[in-house]
Amino acid sequence: MQNVTDSFVSLGHWPSAGSFGFNTDILSTNLINLSVVLGVLIFFGKGVCAGCLLSDLLDNRKQRILNTIRNSEELRGGAIEQLEKARARLRKVEIEADQFRVNGYSEIEREKLNLINSTSKTLEQLENYKNETIQFEQQRAINQVRQRVFQQALRGALGTLNSCLNNELHLRTISANIGMLGSMKEITD
Repeated sequence: MQNVTDSFVSLGHWPSAGSFGFNTDILSTNLINLSVVLGVLIFFGKGVCAGCLLSDLLDNRKQRILNTIRNSEELRGGAIEQLEKARARLRKVEIEADQFRVNGYSEIEREKLNLINSTSKTLEQLENYKNETIQFEQQRAINQVRQRVFQQALRGALGTLNSCLNNELHLRTISANIGMLGSMKEITD
């Protein structure tokens, strides 16, 4: 061990060129710590291959990494599958929404046409009722006018007859009418 430290000490006495140099302080370079760790490894590692131990550690680490990658790939595959299912459901829902939209528009158009047709029929019926009412009122007005004209004509005729007829003319008219009725009765018998 003395030879090793002497070699480091002799290296420390080399003339340094610029900023390059060796640190010859044993405590600050951790040479003691490194030598203790190496001694413990050698003492407890007898019969155990250091390369085998390191190889086992690396193999375990490799297996864990591979398992993690495999799990990640499985999770990724499951996520992709769920994403595809969600996309398929979305497409299905979009198609159904389009169908509802189209059916809704056609239903609105049908209802609109039905409303227009029923309103047109109602207006036609109201027009017919109006025309019938107008005709009825016209006929009633005509009948009232006829009745008044007839009453006035009858009053005028009675007034004229009463003013023109005297008792003698009145008796002759009655006799002539009785005669006509008698002759009509003979014809019918």
